[in-house]
Formats: sequence, C-alpha cells, structure tokens
Amino acid sequence: MKIKAAVLPSPKSAFQLETIELETHLHTDDVLVKVIATGLCHTDLAIRDQHLPFPMPAILGHEGAGIVQQVGDQVTKVKVGDHVILAPANCGKCEYCKSGHPSYCSNFFPLNFGGKRPDGSCPYHDHSGKEVSGSFFGQSSFATYALASENNVVKVQNDVELELLGPLGCGIQTGAGTVLNVLQPQAGESIVVAGVGPVGLAAIMAAKAAGCTTIIAVDVHDNRLQLAVELGATATINSRNVVVSDEINNKLSPGGVHYAVDTTGRNEVINQLVGSLRFMGSCKILGVAPTAKLEIDNAVITMGRSVQYVTEGDSVPDIFIPQLINLYKKGLFPFDKLVRFYDLDNINQAVEDSEKGITLKAIIRMPQL
Repeated sequence: MKIKAAVLPSPKSAFQLETIELETHLHTDDVLVKVIATGLCHTDLAIRDQHLPFPMPAILGHEGAGIVQQVGDQVTKVKVGDHVILAPANCGKCEYCKSGHPSYCSNFFPLNFGGKRPDGSCPYHDHSGKEVSGSFFGQSSFATYALASENNVVKVQNDVELELLGPLGCGIQTGAGTVLNVLQPQAGESIVVAGVGPVGLAAIMAAKAAGCTTIIAVDVHDNRLQLAVELGATATINSRNVVVSDEINNKLSPGGVHYAVDTTGRNEVINQLVGSLRFMGSCKILGVAPTAKLEIDNAVITMGRSVQYVTEGDSVPDIFIPQLINLYKKGLFPFDKLVRFYDLDNINQAVEDSEKGITLKAIIRMPQL
C-alpha cells in the first residue's frame, strides 16, 4: 500500500515528505496501525545527528498513536478498530521481558535500531523500489500508517483524545516511570530534576502525584522553570546563575535531596546533581549523552550515593500507560499542557521550534486520507 511519510534522507538533513510503498502482507504477530498523530522526541533528533546509529534513508517517529487496521493471524491483544499507543519494541521472550523489564530486552537494540523487521526483511520502499529503513522503535510512525507488533501496541480506551496520547509511549513514560517505577519516592521526600523539557516535566508531575513535598526544577530557561512550578515544582534554580549543589545543600534542602533525575546527559550537570544528594541518595540519568564518557568526581559520589541510567522509565507499557491516562483523566498528570500540534507537512517547523525551545512537546498530526 502507498503511504505518506516524512523521510530522513541523510544525517543532519531535513525531513522530506515522500510517498512510500509499505508491504502489508502481515506476519503472524504484526499489527497495521493507521497513525493519527506522533510525538516528536529528542531521540528522533539524536538519530538525525547520528548520536545514535540508524541506517538512512529512514522513516523515524516512535511516539505513535492510532487505530488498528489489520492484525496478523496470531494476534489476540488487539482487534481492528482498537485505539492504540505504540511503545518501543521488545521480544517478549528473554529473561528481562519475562521478569517485567521489557525496556531492557536482550534484543532491544536490533529490534528498535536495526532498520528492518526481526527476520531481516524491509517492508518500506521508495518509488524506485529502493529500501527505506523503518521499524524504528518497532513502528516508524512519522507516516500515515505504521507496522508494529503485538508486543509493542498498547490498547487504550477511546474516551481520551487519541492524537494527544502518543508521547506517553516514550518521552512522557520515561520521565514519569523513572519516578514512579524506579525511584518510588515516599510521601514527603525530596527530588531535584535537571532539564525540564517534556521528560523532566513528566518527572516533576509524577513526583507531585507521588507526594514529594520538595520538588526542585533546574534549567537555564526561565519560561520552562515557570511551567515547572505550575506543574508541581516547589522551587526552581536557573543554573546559569548559581551553583546547583550549593543552592540545594545550603538553602533549599539542607543535607541534600533524596533523589535526582537528569535529562541532559551532561557531565557537569550530573556532577552537580550527585553533589546535591543526601547520604545514600540516588541519581537517575535519562538523557542521551553528548560525550562518550560519564565522569563523576569522587568527592561527590561518596557516602552511599549512586548513579543509574534508566531506559523508558523501566515500565511495562501495557500496565503503566493506562495508569498515566487515568492520572491525566483525574487531573493529576496534566501532560497536555506541554504539547503543541503540527501537521505532517510542517514537521521541519516542529523540529525547529523544538530545538529553539519555542515548543516543549511537538505532536505531528497525520493527514487523514
């Protein structure tokens, strides 16, 4: 079938809208989804800039939401007409998947970054018949249709606007899941979040929902810090102006905070966060690092403090995403305040606005042909 897709032809290039041929002979566990909208995530841009490897030309997009059109003959989780969110691909068979940690699937990288189906076939071709890499995060949802698998579709109720929900599949669940699934703070505990883009703001909303009473937002943009306060932060730090660890230890939370979340991946920021922890405190890193090495000063990681990288909020999407939707419906997780919608034709404008900080979370609407 012919679909419309935003194709990235080469590293560091702009997206180009093309008509692509998508093979619709479904494998037994395939799910064909008509994409309604897809979130634009920092990871899409990391692929564009080759901070993470992916073969090009490519169809990216990995925060899709849509409606099931066809299913393979062994699919039982969803049926035609169901509303679904597309989450990262996982094998469902390895020890990590079976123990409830699909974000750490043994096959995570080939399934999500290989550019082809698990059997090595490529279902996407351009007008000349040349292969176009797809199956990005098991979906490649910068297109009017996405080919996913039963493992990475999450059925959702149809009482919430579907075009809003795609970011729950990656960025939003990453921030929220790190707090609710991994840190699991107790009511009254304290947390600092550095980098209050969509992932960081999701962490702040989750911390508020969990009952944290000291929630410190750190960023270099005052407008983001103001939104962080609206969404639950009890204090803010513009790190252009002060030393974060000094501000926290001496003023905001003497003795340090229980938890820290970093979405920047920057060594200097992570060192400040670890230095802001109380004894036995924990710092979780979510951002794609701009450097090859993580270097932490010995002076700040003593006394039982720890650092851990978290992927996708260590969530089971079939369980966690409906939980986030329920929190949203009750007014406890207002992630809709982060988003701005763009048509697929304007995807490059969405990228530009996101990189300039004009838009926090861009959602790309697909043309409904």
